[in-house]
Amino acid sequence: MKEEDKEQYLKRGPLAVLAVLKNLLKNQTPVMVSHARGQFITRLLYADKERLVVDYGSNDYENQLALEMKELHFTAETHGAKVEFALEGLESDDHEGLPAFGAALPDLLWMIQRREFFRVAMPLDPIFYCYVKWPDGSGEGRLRLQDVSLGGIGVLGDSPVPETLQGGEMFKKMRLELGEYGQFEVDASLINVGQRSVVGNKNETVVTPRLSFRFASLNFSQERLLQNMIFSLERLAREKATRFQ
Repeated sequence: MKEEDKEQYLKRGPLAVLAVLKNLLKNQTPVMVSHARGQFITRLLYADKERLVVDYGSNDYENQLALEMKELHFTAETHGAKVEFALEGLESDDHEGLPAFGAALPDLLWMIQRREFFRVAMPLDPIFYCYVKWPDGSGEGRLRLQDVSLGGIGVLGDSPVPETLQGGEMFKKMRLELGEYGQFEVDASLINVGQRSVVGNKNETVVTPRLSFRFASLNFSQERLLQNMIFSLERLAREKATRFQ
């Protein structure tokens, strides 16, 4: 992976890390724990800004080995993304009266978004928008669609986005306005907060907020609408490329 891509997927600091772990916790996502002498599958039981608690494995010997290790790697597979982080050891703990592993919250983790779905770039004309309600209560935001797939969208902000955005937030009833293709509302989770830098007409660097969202789910009519739009935009792009050959 290129260094710039690594930075894109890096979540650093308690709030950003906790947001991802809370999502694993909510969905009861299986977690693979690997170390120098073995591996086992478990799940998160609790997480806050300082600490996390992980369930014991099914084998007492494997649990004892894990307590002796000084470096452990954790991997979880979520819908459309892979989460990875490391811990410098586990301690004996308990959760609701049952034995468990405890550890300090990791300083950082990787949340690597997978391109599971065919993704198409949106045209510059016409511009399509989506509308969101910011989680901090600061009002509604309008974002330009940059790319779209059946799994989610990439968008650009015409103005600064709230500084409190960390990734992992759920956006309810995000509204997609897709011109002649239609419109619909969908719940989506924020995957990444980044920036796009381009050189403007006056040779100055223009920096624009870029957000990546993953759809929570699409119903049949929404999926059909998006699929028709993706096919249509891809066909138009091919026709344009052919004309300029």
